[in-house]
Parts: sequence; structure tokens; C-alpha cells
Amino acid sequence: MAGRRPCVAVVGGGIGGLATAIGLRRRGVDAVVYEQSRAVAPQGAGIAVGANGHRMLRELGVARRLQDSAVAPLRADFRHWSTGRRMVVHALSGAYEERFKAPFWTVERSAVQQALLAELGPEHVRLGARCAAVEDTGHGAVIRFADGTEAEADAVVGADGIHSAVRDSVFGPEAAVFSGTSGYRALIPMERLAHLPELAEPVLWLWLGPGRHFIAYPVAGGRALNFLAVVPDRDWLIESWSTQGETSELLAAFDGWHPFVTAVLAACERPSRWALYDREPQRTWSRGRVTLLGDAAHAMLPHHGQGANQALEDAVVLAHVLGGATPRTVTEALRAYEQIRRPRTRLLQAGSRKNAGCFQLPDGPEAQARNERLAALPDDLAWIHGHDALGLLGPASASAPV
Repeated sequence: MAGRRPCVAVVGGGIGGLATAIGLRRRGVDAVVYEQSRAVAPQGAGIAVGANGHRMLRELGVARRLQDSAVAPLRADFRHWSTGRRMVVHALSGAYEERFKAPFWTVERSAVQQALLAELGPEHVRLGARCAAVEDTGHGAVIRFADGTEAEADAVVGADGIHSAVRDSVFGPEAAVFSGTSGYRALIPMERLAHLPELAEPVLWLWLGPGRHFIAYPVAGGRALNFLAVVPDRDWLIESWSTQGETSELLAAFDGWHPFVTAVLAACERPSRWALYDREPQRTWSRGRVTLLGDAAHAMLPHHGQGANQALEDAVVLAHVLGGATPRTVTEALRAYEQIRRPRTRLLQAGSRKNAGCFQLPDGPEAQARNERLAALPDDLAWIHGHDALGLLGPASASAPV
């Protein structure tokens, strides 16, 4: 028994939690996901999967399941908020894939969740299991659930989001940091937008303007358009993807913007609205046999489009590190995982905060200087998209047999 691999309990059935369980089980580690909802429900709308995230999906055996629903935009097109003038454009097909050795995809978050769940197998997910507390017992870790039941494992991974119960239980409560902005999201069927010639090709649209910005891209195999509209809002403090906003509010917030933007917003029936929060980087993610992953460890604003990508990187690295551990060496493995991942996610948290202001400059010299910097974007972001999380682990990171 001394040489056996550890059993791992994963709290949270989102992208990070499901990916972690897949990675562990592919490496022969027993892993169970505990999800508080009664179903692995779709959350959010669309997400961007960069080359760095795509490599992780490929490693997990999940990329093939998304071939029909993912979209590979031809380019990232930065536009002036009112005139529609193209400020800069960067290829996202061909040159991008050649440089970073994987494609850039836009896809529904729910499609990624369902693909992960199908790969993992629903029999490895326990639903309706709301974590109330976690305790490191020295020889294991115990999850105590709200209904009074418990589960014990050699290690517990808190992948339960920005308001993580695992983090609060182990490290104590800490307030998230409010950005002073709200994000509106929605998925719009393309048939409602058939009158917009700009949508004839799959494009990642980024409209930058004073005090707010608007991003849109196709998902669901091109059958729907996802948008994110970010506006200043000191009074809206609800951080929830399920809270509804009003189309009239959006149209008022983007009054005077280019007709493409306002036409997309007008076609939206019920946008979700959520206050944008992140967290200060944690000094440590792990305590004994308990660690954190994804937003529970390093919640970041959406302005680098890297939240899901970083959860996938976390998951694969953690699976590879724990895959070589024994129950006796779990704590060392968790510390190693954290040491590998923390420096990168700290930089991305800071960069995501900085991008909010960069995207929302008023017309003038600062915006012009920003546009000139955008010309070098592929080089500036190469450290993100070109990152090979597995390559850093050396020969031991070779994929486990499927």
C-alpha cells in the first residue's frame, strides 16, 4: 500500500474541476468531483481558448469533442468605438497556429463543460454536494458537506471558484476586489444578425472606446454570437452569471457607438449582468493536503481572456505532479504544483487589471499610443499563448496511455 497513488477529492464541477479529475484519472489516480449543484449546469456564455489552453484540452483528450462546436476566428479586429475605423488587425488562423502550434478557438463555456464531463464520465461526479468545510487531518483530508455527510481523501483540490468554500475554510475569509465595472454577456442566434455584413466571416471583434469596451465573437459552430460589454458601474455589486440585465441599459451605455455595436446589443433579449471582481494574488495556494485551482486560487478579470485557459493549465500540471506522488508525498507534490503555477498566474492577474484601462481610453494621444502598441500584440502576448505548461515539467510530462 505504501507505493499506491493517492485518491483525490475535487470540489467544484466547473472547467477546472472536471479537467483536474480527467487528468488525474488518465494518470491512474482515483479522483472524484463533488459539485454543489444538482446538475453540472452550463455557466457564462462564450470563452476564448488560446493555443496554451488548446494544448491542455488536447492533452486531456477533449479537444476532439469540441471540433464541431468551436470556431476558429480568422483574425482579431480592433475597431474605433464610433467611426468603426480599423485600428489594428492580427491573424488568428494560419500564422497564429503556425507560431503557437495550436489553434485559437471561441466556444461556448457549456460546450467545454459538457465535453469534459463526457470524457470524465458522470459516474465520477457527486452532485448536490455543497462543501461546508475542509480539514487536513495530517494523514488525509476531510470534506464536510452542508448536509452533514463527509468524504475523505489523500488530497483535496478546491476548484470551486472565486467564492471558494475550500479557500475560506483553509485560509479564512478574504474579500474579493471589485473593479468598479460590470460585464454584460449574451448569446445571440446568428439569424437575428443576418443583416450585419461584418458577420459574414468568423472574426474576434474588439471595439475600444472611452470608459467602456465591447468584444464579440462567434460560437456554437458559427450559429451564435457571444458578446461581452464592459461598463463603469460602482453601484452594481452582484457577482453572478445568472443575474439578468436590461437591453435598454446596454443601449443607453453605448449610445453614440458604431451601428454594428448597437445592432448587436439591440438584438439581445436578456443579457446577463455581473459585477467584475478579482482577488489579490495569494501567498500560498496549499496547506498540507489541500490546494486551490483556477479562480479559487487566482481569480482574474476577463481582460486577457485567460481565466478558463489558466484553470486548464493548472489542472494538467497538478495531475502530472500528483500522478507521480504517493500518499506520503502528497504535500510535497502540492507545493511543487504551486511553485510551478503561481508566478505565471500572478502576472496574468496583474495584466488583466491593466488591460481594463488600456481598452477604455478616451480619444487622444494616450489612445493613439495604445494603438501603436497593439501593432506588436502577437509578440507581447507570446509568453501567454506560446506557453507550454507540460514542456516545463520535462520528460516526466509525457502523456499517460489512454
